[in-house]
Amino acid sequence: MNILLVCAAGMSTSLLVNRMNDAAKEKGLELHIEAHPVGSIKEYGDAADVILLGPQVRFELKNVTKMYPNKPVEVIQMQDYGMMNGAKVLERALTLLGK
Repeated sequence: MNILLVCAAGMSTSLLVNRMNDAAKEKGLELHIEAHPVGSIKEYGDAADVILLGPQVRFELKNVTKMYPNKPVEVIQMQDYGMMNGAKVLERALTLLGK
């Protein structure tokens, strides 16, 4: 399962990716989670099973949803992003995937 986090520059979500990976390990899940800038969505979006946008790029939600109509696309909750709550963001991604 591939989870793509999208943000303005690709760096602000790297800590969140690490925390999501830690939460996945605790659950015994093998996932591929990565973060990239919104400008490279075309390069990474096809391989993603779910796409989560950082709050700073929420204005791109409509565009990304249109690009990937058959994939779950959602903006990460501001509080979860701000607190870098990897477990909560992971939980939401799994819910979007029906897991």
